[in-house]
Amino acid sequence: MDAAAASFWRRNGLSLVLACMFITALCGQFVVGHRVSEAEHAREGRPPESLVEYASSGHFISATFENWESEFLQMGMYVLLTVWLRQRGSAESRPLDPAQEEERIDAGPTPRPVLAGGAWKALYANSLSLAFLALFLASFVLHLYGSWQDELAVRAAAGQPPIEVWQHLAGAEFWFESLQNWQSEFLAVLAIVVLSIFLRQDKSPESKPLRAPHRQTGT
Repeated sequence: MDAAAASFWRRNGLSLVLACMFITALCGQFVVGHRVSEAEHAREGRPPESLVEYASSGHFISATFENWESEFLQMGMYVLLTVWLRQRGSAESRPLDPAQEEERIDAGPTPRPVLAGGAWKALYANSLSLAFLALFLASFVLHLYGSWQDELAVRAAAGQPPIEVWQHLAGAEFWFESLQNWQSEFLAVLAIVVLSIFLRQDKSPESKPLRAPHRQTGT
């Protein structure tokens, strides 16, 4: 590996590995999801779907965006809640005493919205949570659409009349799909907030230093 490639990997290794893990898992979900869908079609007497047809099916769209929706909700809420709320001893919390907070700003160009000031600066100041909100809403709508399409296909195979999307939104099945993921995401955040009080992972920015007392709040 030459110096340029090594430098690129060092600068972007975390996002590259995570992107590869995401793509691998998504491809795996697509393949096994198609098999699950084929089995359901066979049980219900529906014709099989090709991989291309499955890619635009309600089954795949619903399963995919059902999970993305919960992830973006989790991260967006985490970003917002850590602005105002504290947890004594957690590496994931801001210090309890505002005097202990130090804002680190490295040398380099200031982002343009900050220089522009006014509404641009205010928007930029909340751009991370707004981005997660937009991603959550988009995923929620796509999950709803896919889940509705999947239910329509099942109802058609059973000889039942179709329903409107708002009826599906009001049904228990859609919210069961959403809430089972939401609760797991909030549990995961709760776990890292609480466990980082007492446990350590050497060299991780999500952990306090090994010698830090349990009561030390923030990294």
